[in-house]
Amino acid sequence: MLQTATIAREIDGVQTDVLIQAFADRILVLVTQLGKVGSLIQASMPSTMPLLPAPPPDPEQPNVLPLPVPPPSLQLTPLLGSAPSERIQTLHSLYASQIATLVWTLEEASVLETDRRPVIVGIALAKSPEPAHSSELSDHDRTVFRGVMDLVRELISRK
Repeated sequence: MLQTATIAREIDGVQTDVLIQAFADRILVLVTQLGKVGSLIQASMPSTMPLLPAPPPDPEQPNVLPLPVPPPSLQLTPLLGSAPSERIQTLHSLYASQIATLVWTLEEASVLETDRRPVIVGIALAKSPEPAHSSELSDHDRTVFRGVMDLVRELISRK
């Protein structure tokens, strides 16, 4: 993995920036649509616990790469900031879990890194244009989530 890498794209009409910076003891991933760090969440997992393999591609969506499943032993620790609602907190936890799992899975595949460093994820997302009356994810939420995961995967895959 590169020591520091950035990428920016428009996702569902919103400029989205992702930065990954590797430190000796941790990996920092910042996802922002607001130009700031946002809430920081640390994801950690013992290196002795195996990662789950990614599910096979969906035959109905052959161009969509499936995401690896976050392992149940993954631990999330809020470091700074808090989400404005329980729904957003759950969404931030989903982002942190999935981003950490992607980092660990792709690092393991590269054979460049053997230890599983904690991943600190900073999340600052624009408010969804769709009203969020329930705990369900909106189409916008799903589009942004998938777009962010694609950006993270692209950054980690750069060599």
